[in-house]
Amino acid sequence: MVGDSAQAIYQWRGAKDVMTGFDGTQLALSQSFRFGPDLAAEANRWLRLADAPIRLTGTPAVSTELGPVTQPDAVLCRTNVGAMAQVMTLMAAGYRVALVGGGDSLQGLALAARDLKEGRRTHHPELVLFPCWGDLQDYAAHDPAGRDLQPLVNLVDTHGTDAILAAVAQFAPEPHAQVTVSTAHKAKGREWPRVLIADDFARHDNGDADARTIPQAPPDPVDDAEARLAYVAVTRTRQRLDLGGLSWIRDHPDGTPLC
Repeated sequence: MVGDSAQAIYQWRGAKDVMTGFDGTQLALSQSFRFGPDLAAEANRWLRLADAPIRLTGTPAVSTELGPVTQPDAVLCRTNVGAMAQVMTLMAAGYRVALVGGGDSLQGLALAARDLKEGRRTHHPELVLFPCWGDLQDYAAHDPAGRDLQPLVNLVDTHGTDAILAAVAQFAPEPHAQVTVSTAHKAKGREWPRVLIADDFARHDNGDADARTIPQAPPDPVDDAEARLAYVAVTRTRQRLDLGGLSWIRDHPDGTPLC
């Protein structure tokens, strides 16, 4: 059996990690030939947060940097909604864009949004609870649990569903694209030279507190599933990684300095 329990990122679908109970001799392949020591240190931060027993060692001959990436080969997102926002932004800037897995998921979201705007309910799993577009707008704007849907609301209200559907129809094949957009889940097993982590990985802990008058509570701890998904995302690069939406870990009490 070959695998990596630290990349078990589908618990939300009911997936089980069967490796931990497998009766056999365990041999760890901890040397990465994809990236260098600096990226291995970032990966190990997330492995520690995921309470994983393994730690990675980078290849000294490979120079992998962490820093701003202005022209990424890939942008990795946490959600389909985040991927849609990245696609629209990149296409508006004139890039030829590919989407890992194709455009069916984004097309489904756009069609569901159109149904709600036209007064019809939708069976789309991410929007099925909303009877109309106004209810989705209110939820995204006022309920902290709805923050993930705010980019969708902004895109639809700004561009309209027809523009989103037209953008999906213009995806380029990956070999001909200037930048590839993917969710971190679909990026598993993939690699690119320069990777940017999208903004939808950002946290919003205690965002409504007035720091001048109300002491802020400590941020929520990083849970195992969050750490495993971040571990998958940050290890997709070979040359340069922009932490982007995961940069909050540098100021989080759980994100101790790298060593």
